[in-house]
Amino acid sequence: MMKCPNCQSKDIGKIGINQFYCWNCFIELSVSKGTIYTHQVEEDGTLSSLDDLFDESTRKLS
Repeated sequence: MMKCPNCQSKDIGKIGINQFYCWNCFIELSVSKGTIYTHQVEEDGTLSSLDDLFDESTRKLS
């Protein structure tokens, strides 16, 4: 089971193919090649990357 790299919550919902949403800290997650990419949803609906906040090992799927 996937955990949010930001808050460690397992309360993650699927919103698309390889796209997920954390209902605890309200960030969007996408998965590609075993790596989790994190994004903040802005007020206008655009996504801002949060990947620079996490080291590579934290973003790997286990």
